[in-house]
Amino acid sequence: MPDTRKIAALLHLIRFDKPIGTLLLLWPTLWALWIAAGGVPDAKLLAIFVLGTFLTRSAGCIVNDFADRNLDGGVERTNARPLVIGSVSEKEALALFVTLMLLAFVLVLFTNALTIALSFVAVALASSYPFLKRYTHLPQVGLGAAFSWGIPMAFAAQQGTLPPALWLLYLGNLLWTVVFDTKYAMVDREDDLKMGIKSSAILFGRHDRLIIGLLQVLCLVCLYLAGQQFGLGPAFNTSLLVVAGLFVYHQHLIRHRDRDACFRAFLHNNWVGLAIFAGIVLHYYVQNSG
Repeated sequence: MPDTRKIAALLHLIRFDKPIGTLLLLWPTLWALWIAAGGVPDAKLLAIFVLGTFLTRSAGCIVNDFADRNLDGGVERTNARPLVIGSVSEKEALALFVTLMLLAFVLVLFTNALTIALSFVAVALASSYPFLKRYTHLPQVGLGAAFSWGIPMAFAAQQGTLPPALWLLYLGNLLWTVVFDTKYAMVDREDDLKMGIKSSAILFGRHDRLIIGLLQVLCLVCLYLAGQQFGLGPAFNTSLLVVAGLFVYHQHLIRHRDRDACFRAFLHNNWVGLAIFAGIVLHYYVQNSG
């Protein structure tokens, strides 16, 4: 008979009850798939990337918790994680991590050689991110690089090539990731200072809102330029205006640097990804049905 408590602990370990991380990783991948296909992408590739996103995000949660297992106990938000309280052992966590990554790699084998090659970079980025906070105040840049890597992989899988314009989309998403993960880091800033953990929220200090605002503007500029390169029209540009409004709202939420409000601002970024995706889908729907 299955041990329901162990299953629940393993699901907690991969944040099964908190899909926001999967969604924030999935949106840019979907952007890239739709642009690369000029509309609805190949059904097989869509299934591979959706499932692969879930598997890699789940594996990323495990390696993050494993790296921080001796630190999470001192942070209010993370002191009940499975590796901290012992509901999952280190061996069990590593075994699940390997299993998830193998499953993700099997999925990639159904694409092409370029995508397979890029998948090794994805593993390196995802595995190294959790350790960056020990050496740099900008681990959020590492997370941005990892969270954006689905973009070149999507182009590689759909087109078999990497058009230069995709790197504008990549940079825009990297900047967006730094933005929302800095808000996330603002939640833990006081605990991180006590534990000696580095983050962009600590680095930016009292200038955090200003720097976040500048990064939001740069993100919009990169996405607009990417849209111009890919020939995306009014629907996409309108979605960027919606995103600009969402960014203003997020600035309002974090104005007092309240923990709960900063966390709400972080969660609300799901609507940013959705808005951009809606703009891309609408553009190709209008273009291809005209």
